[in-house]
Amino acid sequence: MLTPAPDYGVEWDWAFGVQSRVLRSAGAEVEGVSWTQADDLASFDLILPLVTWGYHLRHAEWLAFLDRLDADGLPVRNPPSVLRWNSDKAYLGELKDKGVPTVPTLAVDHLNEAALTAAHGVLASDRLVIKPPVSASAWGTYQLGPGQPVPEEVHGRRMLVQPWLPAVVDEGEYSLIYFGGRFSHSVLKRPRSGDYRVQPEHGGSTEAVEAPSGSLAIAEAALAAAPAGTTYARVDLIRGRDGGLLVMELELIEPALFLHCAPVAEARFAEAVFQSVAPAHTQAVGA
Repeated sequence: MLTPAPDYGVEWDWAFGVQSRVLRSAGAEVEGVSWTQADDLASFDLILPLVTWGYHLRHAEWLAFLDRLDADGLPVRNPPSVLRWNSDKAYLGELKDKGVPTVPTLAVDHLNEAALTAAHGVLASDRLVIKPPVSASAWGTYQLGPGQPVPEEVHGRRMLVQPWLPAVVDEGEYSLIYFGGRFSHSVLKRPRSGDYRVQPEHGGSTEAVEAPSGSLAIAEAALAAAPAGTTYARVDLIRGRDGGLLVMELELIEPALFLHCAPVAEARFAEAVFQSVAPAHTQAVGA
């Protein structure tokens, strides 16, 4: 299981611990290897990039790493083509073009005040959300009201601009988790009071819920747009201003899978992972 760079500086053992425990309980041997130091992976039956946190901070290095995995034909799940595609949120434009209901998104090559003013008009929204196309855990994400300038940290950078959707605080953000292409369970993520970020590191909360009506069809249409099938996937949805559900993001690299939120989640996760191993290796580990 690929893990962060040694100098990433964020505690990640808890995520690795849960996922590795589940797989070990199912009969696998699991070893954590930093993706930045993964010089020789040929001996592994399966490579899972489930804890490659921080790849967005070393994106060029990450893409080169994926190229090497691809060239060496290593058993990576999700496959490098999916990881590469999902690394840049430009895929949201592809989803829209394929008819998948998606949060309206403008891609701006060099974000400045003029581009921001234009975005207010195009998106018909007084409040906007800006985010880098390559990011994780709301890194580089800002909410801006009328007249607020582009933050210096992202001024002039390639950014995505989206309308502010009140549902993120009024209702929350739904996450649908899939294993082996099949729906497993869903959760509702809400930000803490006074914030709009739903991630746990920003104080957000998560609870198990039934998948809302119509959400499975949207999630599966979004996943069908990916370059290849997935062993694990998370589809994040939010309700638009007209009440319809919209894809906010696809998380196909290192998503939180919320295995604790459904009694069947751990078994489904392990089954999907074991099924993605070549048959000879599956027999060898007793799956």
